[in-house]
Amino acid sequence: MSATILIVEDETRLGDILEQYLRREGFHTERAMTGPRALELWRAARPALILLDLMLPELDGLEVARRVRAESQPAMAQTPIIMLTARDEEVDRLVGLGIGADDYVVKPYSPREVVARVRAVLRRAQGAAPVNAVLHAGALTIDTAAFEARCGDEVLDVTVAELRLLASLAQASGAVRSRSELLSALGGLDRGTDERTVDAHVKNLRRKLGACGEGLETVRGVGYRLRP
Repeated sequence: MSATILIVEDETRLGDILEQYLRREGFHTERAMTGPRALELWRAARPALILLDLMLPELDGLEVARRVRAESQPAMAQTPIIMLTARDEEVDRLVGLGIGADDYVVKPYSPREVVARVRAVLRRAQGAAPVNAVLHAGALTIDTAAFEARCGDEVLDVTVAELRLLASLAQASGAVRSRSELLSALGGLDRGTDERTVDAHVKNLRRKLGACGEGLETVRGVGYRLRP
């Protein structure tokens, strides 16, 4: 069966173009033009991924993303979200608010680029777990098979992308991972994603990890490392 993509876009023309390109690539699509309708379709259809515009009537994309994350069970892989924004500056604001999106696309965008990003996010969400299914870094435990991360006994609310990034850092055993290496771990090298995607996920992880994030360090000009 083809994967279902929920397109949440209040501009009819843009929604039509995205739907056309996604269907041409074999995806099934659902459409919503408002926040409340998006939540209804997400609950009913349980899509493989959500393309979510930030500016929506009635309920904006930020609140839709928050409710999707809040209603997802911690032990389950969460629905990946690609956020569509009108300005490059909005990406930093969204990261700061910690919505947990898996990727960000700034308008105007190429529909082909969006389709490529959809495929890449789905690949890393559905990919096989690494050989070392359970990894440790101090009090931090990363269970890639169960798609779960814990700080001590507390289950952390991380996305699939964030979990994969953590696993890549933990497997390095304190060594530095470059941004390009982390992009590769996220399945992003073949889709033209810039390194800000990695920075965005790290910012969110630092907020979510709490005390367990003290070992997540930036190595200026190189990348990141997770000290044991």
